[in-house]
Amino acid sequence: MSEITLRNVCKSYHKEHYAVKDFNLDIHDGEFVIFVGPSGCGKSTTLRMIAGLEEITGGELWIDKQLCNYIEPKDRDLSMVFQNYALYPQMTVYDNMAFALQIRKVPKQEINQKVHEAAAILGIEQLLKRRPGQLSGGQKQRVAIGSAIMRRPKAFLMDEPLSNLDAKLRAQMRVELADLHKRLGTTTIYVTHDQEEALTMSDKIVVMKDGEIQQVGTPQDIYNEPANRFVANFIGESNIIPGVMLTDYKVRFDDITFDCVDFGFKEKEPVDVVIRPEDIDIVDVSAGKMTGEVLSVLFKGVHYEIMVETVPGTSVTVNMRVIRNHDIKSEDGKEMISANDFYVDIDDVEELDDKEIIALSNAQAWDPDADEFISIAKVEYELSKEEGRYPVTFSTSNGTSIEKSIYVVDQPFVKNEKANEGVMAFNFFKTVDEITESQALDTDLKTWAGAQAWKLSNEDEAVDLSVDYDFEPENVKEGVYQITFSTTGREFKIHTTDYTEEGQEVGLTFFPEDIHVMSREVF
Repeated sequence: MSEITLRNVCKSYHKEHYAVKDFNLDIHDGEFVIFVGPSGCGKSTTLRMIAGLEEITGGELWIDKQLCNYIEPKDRDLSMVFQNYALYPQMTVYDNMAFALQIRKVPKQEINQKVHEAAAILGIEQLLKRRPGQLSGGQKQRVAIGSAIMRRPKAFLMDEPLSNLDAKLRAQMRVELADLHKRLGTTTIYVTHDQEEALTMSDKIVVMKDGEIQQVGTPQDIYNEPANRFVANFIGESNIIPGVMLTDYKVRFDDITFDCVDFGFKEKEPVDVVIRPEDIDIVDVSAGKMTGEVLSVLFKGVHYEIMVETVPGTSVTVNMRVIRNHDIKSEDGKEMISANDFYVDIDDVEELDDKEIIALSNAQAWDPDADEFISIAKVEYELSKEEGRYPVTFSTSNGTSIEKSIYVVDQPFVKNEKANEGVMAFNFFKTVDEITESQALDTDLKTWAGAQAWKLSNEDEAVDLSVDYDFEPENVKEGVYQITFSTTGREFKIHTTDYTEEGQEVGLTFFPEDIHVMSREVF
């Protein structure tokens, strides 16, 4: 019997930073359990705490109903297989495998029998007289595993044992490890970041992120019923679409109502809908539950990966007027001042103050000799909530000033009801120097244009914007340039063996059981 239980286990290297938080798990006798997650998620730390190589900060570790928090690693009866094989280079394969039993004073005859039994299981009998330096990566890993199984421990702990192997050998070793587990029946805990290893080898998968368990389940459960967006994206590939659960077995997204197999949600509850790429079929437009345009087709060997846009992105195009530098110098030459014209929406006029006007116009003053900034002491303007041009004057305390314009406009936003998005941006003025000296032009263009996108259903929920322009910043000249700000739209990834031409209008179809509904995550 070899059951392992973790109750509220945590690991902290600093008082406020936890590498592992509130980890609860039951590992049953003979199970093959895989911890999977991105680098830094805490999976190896958890394994090392089980092994006794890391001290447990809080919680309890039980092995066969014995509390093991403070039991020495050598007394836990666990065998660990490391990523780097951990073989003694001066020893033969035979001696590497026999070493653990030799230091325990096991009789030579028994050691010899167990070494040859393990070597036969792993197919390395012909390698027993060689040294590690004479072995391939796959052979070294078999020897490392052989060393681990010699004592027939309560459990095997494996920390990314296949990560150093090439793809073909890694696939072969997966099969061999799974077969070895079936033959030995020993409880095994295996750490990897490879989702394919997790799906093909395990009885139980533990998905981790930021030191916490996201979901525990069989490979089938994890893949078919992901608990959240992270699991859906990390284990396999997913199309994730915001939707609304109308009633039991009815979900709506992209302005279409679909039958599904999910229930138990509140009426009209916001949800996330997951559809796997392999569960979507491309059909004639007339037969599709949804329609869209083929954006790209990639050949992946066993299938084509096709991207279909079902909902166009939302975009706004504005004019950037590039003007010559208009710095004004004081009569004594000790001060310089500059500012830009700018646009403001009529609904925002009442909220403008001196500080915001300085920011929107990028007004600044400086001492050219000392290369130091000088405060803008005074901002003079008169605004009303009517469209038009309004003068604004910026001055230093010494009286150096510049006059620019505020353009009040009734700027409409572009509404995309199907995508549940609104996008807004303004025309703007910039100098050549401001553009060429920008360190993050895409970000600056968004700021200068006041570009923003949001969900129509929730104005506080922002939507990412991309920026497109057709000039080289280092070669920009005076003139008018068009800047386009766009959202991504809705794209579906499809895996199919059928080839489809780019630009073609197609229909998409899937079955109710291919739709998985999850509660909407709040970020």
